[in-house]
Amino acid sequence: MDRNVQVLLANRPTGAVSESDFEIVERDVPTPAPGEILVRNHWLSLDPYMRGRMSAAKSYSAPVEIGAVMVGGTVGEIVQSQHPRFKAGQFVVGSLGWQLYATSTGEGLTVVDPNLVPLQAYLGAVGMPGGTAWIGLFEHCSPKAGETVVISAASGAVGAIAGQLAKMQGCRAVGIAGGAAKCEYVVKELGFDACVDYKAGKLYDDLKAACPAGIDAYFENVGGETMDAVFRLLNPFSRVALCGLISDYNRPEPYGVKMIRSILVNRVRVQGFIVFDRVDLYQRAIPQLAQLVASGKLKYRETIADGIRSAPSAFLGLLAGKNFGKQLVKLI
Repeated sequence: MDRNVQVLLANRPTGAVSESDFEIVERDVPTPAPGEILVRNHWLSLDPYMRGRMSAAKSYSAPVEIGAVMVGGTVGEIVQSQHPRFKAGQFVVGSLGWQLYATSTGEGLTVVDPNLVPLQAYLGAVGMPGGTAWIGLFEHCSPKAGETVVISAASGAVGAIAGQLAKMQGCRAVGIAGGAAKCEYVVKELGFDACVDYKAGKLYDDLKAACPAGIDAYFENVGGETMDAVFRLLNPFSRVALCGLISDYNRPEPYGVKMIRSILVNRVRVQGFIVFDRVDLYQRAIPQLAQLVASGKLKYRETIADGIRSAPSAFLGLLAGKNFGKQLVKLI
């Protein structure tokens, strides 16, 4: 008989996350009540924002409670339905957490077509990361043909999509990534014009060489020293889409921004954003991204961990930059 395996938050980490901050439990598979469905998750998405949800610090979303199932995006199959709008056999994407089975009223779930794109793509290029890239680039970076757009974490799930979209707009796309292999992928496979390896130890000099005309738009996923290096090269009236600060997530104290003066001197527009602040834009983005992926015009890469019990170690690897592209956990 099937059991529901869940990963719970056991502790609120201070500094780096460890596997002991999670607890793995087995429970009976839940039964859907009237008006509910039972979903067997096939894929789990692991994303940097989850580190913030482990903390009790004030943020844009409530923290995960100690002893609760870790929050996370999922895509899976409805195996039982007592809901008039959903049928067994349909596939749905939503946020059902780090577990094999979940019941839901259907709120926040979207039925998806597994024949249009691979099922797990609804957690990556055709899901929240892709929507984040689309909104951050078009709504906040506002790229124009011929401009230079820099994307940090360029080989990651969000950055890879943002850079390809910038190229489609006729921009010069410059990535920042960790390691020669990731930089080679960003240029040769994704089609960026250049990629700077921050691990090479001369980020500012290499970035300056890659951006001889300065930087007109910056898609920020990292923060810290990377942000400061970019801010030194921003052009007047440039735009910054502030999406993530992964370099700070495991720091007891935030790094801060040393080059904040650049915002004033260059009259820079900096916009922090969360993808679901603009559901209207998200709903416009997803069909476009699906079409681009289905046609082969938009490329992506995945790192896949096997089984729900591997989720904690895979998440630690994500925070340390060990993943290449979208980090997923295959559940079935």
